[in-house]
Amino acid sequence: MTSPQYKVVALLPMKANSERVRGKNFREFCGKPLFRWMLDTLLEVQEIDQVIINTDARHILADNGLVDTDRVTIRDRKPEICGDFVSMNLVIADDVANVDAATYLRTHTTNPLMSADTVRKALAAFRQGQADGWADSLFTVDKVQTRFYRADCSAVNHDPDNLVRTQDLEPWFEENSNLYAFTRESFAKTRARIGKQPMMYEGPYFESIDIDTPQDWDFAVVAAQFLQQQAGGGKQS
Repeated sequence: MTSPQYKVVALLPMKANSERVRGKNFREFCGKPLFRWMLDTLLEVQEIDQVIINTDARHILADNGLVDTDRVTIRDRKPEICGDFVSMNLVIADDVANVDAATYLRTHTTNPLMSADTVRKALAAFRQGQADGWADSLFTVDKVQTRFYRADCSAVNHDPDNLVRTQDLEPWFEENSNLYAFTRESFAKTRARIGKQPMMYEGPYFESIDIDTPQDWDFAVVAAQFLQQQAGGGKQS
């Protein structure tokens, strides 16, 4: 068993209900329940010692063949941190307080296309940032270089009277919620998954699709089918 001094724990919370796409965590997505995509990806990463599933749906997981194993631990979510309006930081805090680790990775079931290779590379980047002494946490982003406007049509990040090529605009970085890496110490400072000295990690844009709406679901299905064809029938890793 890995010592807590070196242990890497992935936090993969999931709840029974979802507001905009009903039951999405357990709905079939391209051949298997949505939650299995991210879970299977995490289990491919040998550097991850344990996956923690904080949930109010143990019975649904059991119906889908998932129970506690040597690498998967299902934690029953406390009633006081259940519900659509509870901050996810409270759920993370409960896991961090009860599960020792040197590094915590926080992922979502709703990012089914993120690959094991991306998880490995992000973890390695975070460890390097820690070793160099300038990063206490990591979050994944998408780089955006396009023209933004406010609701009143005023320009945000460019001069309409002096157009430059979009590729020459200052890049902006969008937090895509795919993956976070942090420590117990960094979480204690902010009570959030992003610490006081975070670093950004830009993964493959195609992998950052997040399923939040029915339209997202349809788009993700098309993307997953494309990746399956590219990989010869299996998810890329």
